[in-house]
Amino acid sequence: MALYYDETSYTFNEFLLVPNLTKKSNTPDNVSLITSLVRYKKNEGTPLKLNIPIVSSVMQSVSNDTLGISLARNGGLSFIFHSQMIEKQVQMIRNVKSYKAGFVKSDSNLKPDNTLKDILALIDKTGHSTIPVTEDGTPIGKLLGLVTSRDFRITKDPLDKKVKDIMTPYSKLVYGRKGISLKDSNNIIWTQKLNCLPIIDEKDFLDSLVFRKDIIEHDNYPNELLDSHKRLMVGAGINTRDYKERIPELIKAGADILCIDSSDGFSEWQKDTIEYVKKNYKNMYIGAGNIVEEEGFNYLADAGADFIKIGIGPASICTTREQKGIGMGQATAVMKVNEARNKYFKNTGIYMPLCADGGIVQDYHITLALAMGADFVMMGRYFARFDESPTNKIKIGNNYVKEYWAEGSNRARNWQRYDLGGSEGLHFEEGIDSYVPYAGSLKSNVDVTISKIKATFANCGANDIKELQEKARIIRVSAASIVESKPHDIIPKNYNEIAEY
Repeated sequence: MALYYDETSYTFNEFLLVPNLTKKSNTPDNVSLITSLVRYKKNEGTPLKLNIPIVSSVMQSVSNDTLGISLARNGGLSFIFHSQMIEKQVQMIRNVKSYKAGFVKSDSNLKPDNTLKDILALIDKTGHSTIPVTEDGTPIGKLLGLVTSRDFRITKDPLDKKVKDIMTPYSKLVYGRKGISLKDSNNIIWTQKLNCLPIIDEKDFLDSLVFRKDIIEHDNYPNELLDSHKRLMVGAGINTRDYKERIPELIKAGADILCIDSSDGFSEWQKDTIEYVKKNYKNMYIGAGNIVEEEGFNYLADAGADFIKIGIGPASICTTREQKGIGMGQATAVMKVNEARNKYFKNTGIYMPLCADGGIVQDYHITLALAMGADFVMMGRYFARFDESPTNKIKIGNNYVKEYWAEGSNRARNWQRYDLGGSEGLHFEEGIDSYVPYAGSLKSNVDVTISKIKATFANCGANDIKELQEKARIIRVSAASIVESKPHDIIPKNYNEIAEY
């Protein structure tokens, strides 16, 4: 006979936090959001942490190297998507690991035989006003000079004037040698009154650029997530099909942690993948999922997973519940798995971090997820909106949007994530192709989100995640309460919004 759960499952939107006494010590400045990333034994502490409890989804439209760099600089972690050639994913991992704050790889380059017309076209395309001139026009070619907006006058110089006749030649450049520290680079910039310092190797080939404006910017990233070698941390998504070929290459590239990407992780394929990693790469960590209840949690925990993802079908573009009729409301799933995790910890002495994957619509849903037992959250739509995500920014009407598609859509064609065996290919979609409103830079948005989370912690009388989970008071709300939580019974000053009320 089928098992019936005699309860209703709920979403984050159906709960609110009830404030506790806010003591004088409960200020946002005193709140720490550092959290465990991988399993650890009681009284030992986790070997890997996040500085903010946020990671990005294993998705083509979200987690590439540019977003990986930006999120790590802000304290979180990206899992670079695996639905691509192994070589391309490996290169993205290398790009994050080789990134040095302040040392910028040039993506605006010209050859000496290009013209002023080419300079103007490149400036218009990239917005960059400093252009390295290399022998072959590549970012790593032999440096021959630099062109800036101060080197030409549009009203005086002909458009066919050669770059070599405009640029500041190599012989007159001040430069640094590869291996120089950022501190020493900055000192040269200040003492020589430069806006840009090119960094070259021993054969005079361009390595990177250091800009005056980035000196101040570097100080704005106090939460950078770094490994033991002071490199940015990055994760890699994997599937349960080509993992024996993919994982060795990802590890060579420097991936700090792996994560199996699947809509339903309660499977023997995931167990096989975890056991392969634990047998062959004893120092590598691997997350698994997704699951929504105790039996699935115990199965993956016993298999050796280092963290476990919760969520089947809660994402904004996921249609798994609609197509297959499987899943559970995300808030209920987090609470259920948290109970299982606490039992597991009591019985084994091993603490297993939980990741709430999906179902996050409002910023306060992150705080709710943490209060309900999650150690960190994984988000896709949230990050797809930003400059650093890999998709196109498009203007529709008077608004800018960015493309966003599910890994279960035909566009992604990521059939490997479903752990169902059988023939290759997608027979039906479990996600859609869509747009999300463009929101600007990652840093500006994450800063606002973190400020909201810390303010809510203070209202709940908690200064860290464990204290929040111990003290949080949570109440389920009615449909009328949800309406009451929004602006209502007024006429907004922005008359374009009137139709929404």
